[in-house]
Amino acid sequence: MFPNNTIHGSVFGKADDAIEVIFYDAEPEFYQSVFLNPYSGAIIQVDDHLSGFFAFILKGHTRVWLPKTIGEQVVGASILIFIFIIISGFILWIPKKRKNLKQRLKFDWKSTTRWKRKNFDLHTVVGFYICSLALVLAFTGSVMSYNWLKYVVYISTGGDKVPAFIIPENTSGLANNDADVLPIDQLMVKLRKESPEAENFELHYPKTDSSSVYVEVSNSNDLFYDSDFRFFDQNTLEEIETPTIFGKYVDAKVPDKILRMNYDIHIGAIGGIVGKIIAFIISLLTASLPVTGALLWYGRHYKKSKTTTV
Repeated sequence: MFPNNTIHGSVFGKADDAIEVIFYDAEPEFYQSVFLNPYSGAIIQVDDHLSGFFAFILKGHTRVWLPKTIGEQVVGASILIFIFIIISGFILWIPKKRKNLKQRLKFDWKSTTRWKRKNFDLHTVVGFYICSLALVLAFTGSVMSYNWLKYVVYISTGGDKVPAFIIPENTSGLANNDADVLPIDQLMVKLRKESPEAENFELHYPKTDSSSVYVEVSNSNDLFYDSDFRFFDQNTLEEIETPTIFGKYVDAKVPDKILRMNYDIHIGAIGGIVGKIIAFIISLLTASLPVTGALLWYGRHYKKSKTTTV
């Protein structure tokens, strides 16, 4: 259907589920999925992942609608600044006198409470209760933005593998593409037999004759960390071990799991639908802090300017 674009992979679900063929190119950017009838091969649906409301929001979230190379750097640097602001804000929140601690922990408003006091409480009280979770969301975002931070996190937790995704080479040499039936055609039968409870299998075709076949086996709905990343020799279907953290989940150690959970923690999926709702609410409340903070700054600055003028 898209002869000029690259097939990134195919997703095979249950026996009667449509097969999703994913087309992706980085430059010029192209990302669409074609859903096929598993029996007739007829096209059921075509999804453009780069258009629509959520695609627009995702571009804003990951690169503030700038070109990818520029926008991702802007977002990455902004997250680091935000982490510093969260930590420094908590330090400023700590009251100098212990007797003032209670008023930093709850809203104690009366009918005579002025708007400035309410705004101050909205900034400090809300900020205190969400700062820890906001820091988690920001830090996991930074881990995705910076490979050096990913490496630091992994090594500091005792990891001894490679914290990167690498597709290994074939172990049997170059592929024989002249065969009537290619070994890869038998791979799904093998995978379904070995992992009958899997949610789906995302099969990625070799990019070169010397590359292995890469399959991501999803073991849970809406979770990524417990997936099995498996690699097979494209000539013999012999499974190839990987030196990275992205292998079979059963072989993952604690440091591997921590890093693999990063994305699921970032979006709240680690806690299921409740976790996603919490992450959403925390994000909304966090977005209110710059507003209340700006109003605090404006109130103090305006008051100081007014006093100077008088």
